[in-house]
Amino acid sequence: MKYELPYYAVIFSSLRNKEDGYQEMALEMLKLAEQQPGFLGVESVRGQDGFGITVSYWSSLEAIDRWKAHPSHVIAQELGKEKWYEEYGIRVCRVERQSFFG
Repeated sequence: MKYELPYYAVIFSSLRNKEDGYQEMALEMLKLAEQQPGFLGVESVRGQDGFGITVSYWSSLEAIDRWKAHPSHVIAQELGKEKWYEEYGIRVCRVERQSFFG
């Protein structure tokens, strides 16, 4: 995925402990994120052991802050803490250079 530089990446790494409704919420959050101003895209992987990394791309820090505070996303964050995640971490990075092959 190529985006106009600079842009921001939110790296969400997590160890999930339950499935119970997770996929439905994840799909709902993806659809909602795609509608947010400044959303550029997302990439996500998860291993058999439950560890996963999702990287979402945004045009600005303000767009990231709006997404973090979106009421539906706040509910999903709380459910994640209560139900789905054993642990997680979030990193926000400014992307200033990119290169691709193929």
